[in-house]
Amino acid sequence: MPNIIARLRIKNKVFEILVDCDKSLDLKKGKLDQKAIPNILATDVIFTDHKKGLKASGSEIKESFGTENINEVAERIIKYGELELPQEYREKMRAMKIKQVIDFLAKNCMDPRTNMPYTPTMIETAIKEAGVKIDENRDPHEQALLVIKQLESKLPIKIAKKRLSVTIPPEYVGRAYTLFQNIDKEKEEWLNDGSMKCIVTLPAGMQLEFFDKLNGLTKGSALTQEIKE
Repeated sequence: MPNIIARLRIKNKVFEILVDCDKSLDLKKGKLDQKAIPNILATDVIFTDHKKGLKASGSEIKESFGTENINEVAERIIKYGELELPQEYREKMRAMKIKQVIDFLAKNCMDPRTNMPYTPTMIETAIKEAGVKIDENRDPHEQALLVIKQLESKLPIKIAKKRLSVTIPPEYVGRAYTLFQNIDKEKEEWLNDGSMKCIVTLPAGMQLEFFDKLNGLTKGSALTQEIKE
């Protein structure tokens, strides 16, 4: 992947650096830290306009960032600025996000009239016919929930859900609690021995993934039971 421009505007000033596309995206997503900056930068020059070859002065950099340290400045520009991604890369990312959304819907949704699942092809066709726009910057699961609302006029669809009772032994509550932060949790109670018991609802297709994470965090000691309607 070619080098790209990372750009950050501070008040009325623009600062640009030339960076590796893939590595700068990894830094922005938190997969890399400041130690990787030397391998991300294509040059250690900070520009006010890269295309015109205009360089930022030391005083401009110091005034805007509070430092002239290239690694610290570059990290802020990449993390909080915009990356000028090539068109082919944006198209690739969009295609990947659309596939993730379609896969999620095919795995978790059904026709409420028949309780039968939809195939990926059926969902993809409905998305195209409904003119649904996929936002590649959103989380696939969050995007999928928005897509469902837009599809309802074209396709009777709902998420198949599982309702579970989960009990976490006291020694693993601290580690496992974060797992429940992004899950629909309808009830939580603390037992006399310090265990946590809760009732959660999650898409059926996410059940195995949830169990894998839960078992990993509790070393297989958590108790789960499906609650039948």
